[in-house]
Amino acid sequence: MNTHLTYLLLDLFTILGPLILSFDKKVAFYTKWKYFFPGMLITAVFFLVWDEIFTRKGVWQFNPEFVTGVFLGSLPLEEYLFFMVVPFSCIFIYECILCYFPFPAEDKRFNQVLVLLGGILVIAAMFFHDKAYTFWNFLFAGAFLLLTFVIFRNNFPFNSKAFMISFGISLIPFLIVNGFLTALPVLIYNNAENLGIRIYTIPFEDVFYGMLLMVMNIAFYEWRRRDTLSKGLK
Repeated sequence: MNTHLTYLLLDLFTILGPLILSFDKKVAFYTKWKYFFPGMLITAVFFLVWDEIFTRKGVWQFNPEFVTGVFLGSLPLEEYLFFMVVPFSCIFIYECILCYFPFPAEDKRFNQVLVLLGGILVIAAMFFHDKAYTFWNFLFAGAFLLLTFVIFRNNFPFNSKAFMISFGISLIPFLIVNGFLTALPVLIYNNAENLGIRIYTIPFEDVFYGMLLMVMNIAFYEWRRRDTLSKGLK
């Protein structure tokens, strides 16, 4: 097999199942894509800027053996696709949870857990200010959780229980894909910029990187859905 297609095939593998199952009659996720894409673009821009800066600073780098060679800036085309296919798959899981297990719109217990986690991450970031990936990862993830569930909790109608369950489920495919990315490796980390703690070959920080990616997409997704429905649009 042409190894240069590796990352591209991982992207396709990630989205294939959710894309096909989006047309399931009960979930009908395809009817909700209009809520997904605006938030996905906002989130992708944030992550791609972060990604570009860290790549240029040597916090991580991409192995040319496993990418097609098409670059936009310092990032391979596949990395741009990553920030489309992973959020799509994660929000599909979130919608399945909402559809099959309709939880109350707000559960204060789960909100409080996420606020507590946000506070812990922000504090932890201060202890690792000398490690770029750890510091910014914890800071961004913690700050966004606090913004979502404390400051802007009325602006983002967020089902925290459904999120935590879907995040737990999405960790399985997320870690599988990341396992391939870091084991081959497609993505090479500078260990001086992270804690050096690994889940198989995956940096521990990637769990919160994935959480931030998912929580940002869901927050904007739910905001867009509420805004659209409140205006009486279909």
